[in-house]
Amino acid sequence: MPDTWAPLADRFFEYYESVQGHVRTHLIDHNLRNHLPPPPADLVDVGGGAGHQALPLARDGYRITIVEPSEEMLRRASDLLAAEPTEVRKRVTLVRADGENAVSAVEGRRFAGVMCHAVLQYIEDPSVLLSALAELAEDGGIVSLVVKNQSALVMPPALAGRWSEALSAFDRTQNTCGLGVATRADTVEELGRWLAQREVRTSAWYGVGFFTDWWSSFNAPAVEPGEDLLSVELEASRRDPYRQLGRMFHLIGVRGDGDRATSIPS
Repeated sequence: MPDTWAPLADRFFEYYESVQGHVRTHLIDHNLRNHLPPPPADLVDVGGGAGHQALPLARDGYRITIVEPSEEMLRRASDLLAAEPTEVRKRVTLVRADGENAVSAVEGRRFAGVMCHAVLQYIEDPSVLLSALAELAEDGGIVSLVVKNQSALVMPPALAGRWSEALSAFDRTQNTCGLGVATRADTVEELGRWLAQREVRTSAWYGVGFFTDWWSSFNAPAVEPGEDLLSVELEASRRDPYRQLGRMFHLIGVRGDGDRATSIPS
């Protein structure tokens, strides 16, 4: 299996050390935990990279399987795991496989929580991957997706004053991300319809990165990801109109008839 993501591994690590990276992982983690069953539930992180999103969950007692196609990213996940206590290392399993082949890679196991964060935008046709994610979830299990927000594609060119590009972005479904890779974007409604066809119903959704994610479009203030900043971003992730223009959105679905959702409105 060719490792097309290996040349970008350093860039991914740099992002997770940035303010925007800290905000993204905090928002996803905080909102996801409102829906997951308590540890030691079994979770799978498809396209989980080096484990930045999965490791905090493993530290708190969840059993995590990371399915990742990049050998280099799995090597880095292994390096991060090596610094963890033995009990945390024992809770994490690393599997090299594409997300589309995740079901066979984990030998048909089903999970209480299925995560696939910031992966779908790199796949031209996500239908096979979405089917695999639904199949990985047990009845009543959570499916957690973080995807690029089509409604926000106008923001970067508009904030940079590139008006003709901004005008065309209102109806755009694709752009080039900061890694120089072509990506596609989704809407909450469209993703919800795709999931409903696979017996996964939308329970809630959140914005991811409203204020800090747009700093890259102009001169960003020099700040640390402190508690006040994270609290503001967390509040914006749950409220309209702010969540509608986050660079990403976080959709929580429930497989089958079970319901582990909170009362947060969708």
